[in-house]
Amino acid sequence: MLDTRQFGECMKGAGFDFYSGVPCSFLKDLINYSINECEYVMAANEGDAAAICAGAWLGGRKPVLLMQNSGLGNAVSPLTSLNAIFRIPVLGFVSLRGEPGLADEPQHELMGVITGKMLETMGIAYGVLSPEQGEAEKQLASAAEIFNAGKPYFFIVRKGTFSKVPLKDDKKPVPPQGLARRFEMLKSVKAGASGDAVFIATTGFTGRELYELGDDPGNIYMAGSLGCVSSLGLGLSLSRPEKKVIVLDGDGSLLMRAGSLGVNAWYRPQAMLHILFDNQMHESTGGQFTVSAGINYPLLAGAFGYPSVSRADDPQSLKKETEDWSKTGGLRFVYAPIAAGVPDNLGRPRIKPYEAAERLRQFMEGKA
Repeated sequence: MLDTRQFGECMKGAGFDFYSGVPCSFLKDLINYSINECEYVMAANEGDAAAICAGAWLGGRKPVLLMQNSGLGNAVSPLTSLNAIFRIPVLGFVSLRGEPGLADEPQHELMGVITGKMLETMGIAYGVLSPEQGEAEKQLASAAEIFNAGKPYFFIVRKGTFSKVPLKDDKKPVPPQGLARRFEMLKSVKAGASGDAVFIATTGFTGRELYELGDDPGNIYMAGSLGCVSSLGLGLSLSRPEKKVIVLDGDGSLLMRAGSLGVNAWYRPQAMLHILFDNQMHESTGGQFTVSAGINYPLLAGAFGYPSVSRADDPQSLKKETEDWSKTGGLRFVYAPIAAGVPDNLGRPRIKPYEAAERLRQFMEGKA
């Protein structure tokens, strides 16, 4: 295991002190170091992070790009059509979630096999970062030479490579106090919904908590594809307008693909309730901040064209919002600020994603 602070200081000594990315549990300690000791820009998605790093290089900095391998696809466009054609280098770190032989979540299975192949296809030199300090520092020196020659270089990072680095107290997000946790808010949504409602939960703790409240045939627990939850809901709702669809979103998820708000509002499904749970952090990947503290989400949803926008600060008001929507239908956005924290010993869905998908198709036909 690498001493993260020592490795980070080595990077800083080589001039790499500007970071941007999206959190991953494999990289959280390097991310925490960069937030604590360097300049870190929390991007909405990996493609934006790549562009931020490109801009930093144009400004004379040596940028570092951090991402989970499931987000590598988001970065393909700027890496191939910005960095490549403008000959802008970047030093990248991408986690190896789904490494063959490593137990991991199902959304990482394919990417765990093709991460290196994707980098090869893009013409990006890469290597697996060694967990041995001296060897890793030699690798960094070689990567810096490639970077200084105007080319990108990526390190693939295995689980357990970096030693623990906690966020400094002044770097931790401080969400509003006195709020309910997401689990209690989810209970209220379930209590206020009609029995035939479909629930689509974003990836991470939201889906796991929904599963904990009861694995129903109308539930889908997103795995990966962060930010796509309301678009999935839109497609489902437009194809079956007579069905009630409840989308359970999170701030990190919505920020990744905020443009979906405009598309949802334009096509205005007949019965879709879009609930945004906001704890101002990437809770399931290390607790780093999101930029939600500076965003007025109800105003944003209204500006994008949602016909009904409201706010629910506690389980009782969220239950009432759900009950009202269950009677009236339409497209509604509900902003629900929440406290951080999850139930002890929170489990994971035992149903496989493809099984849940087929079960939902049967449920939509009244066969489940």
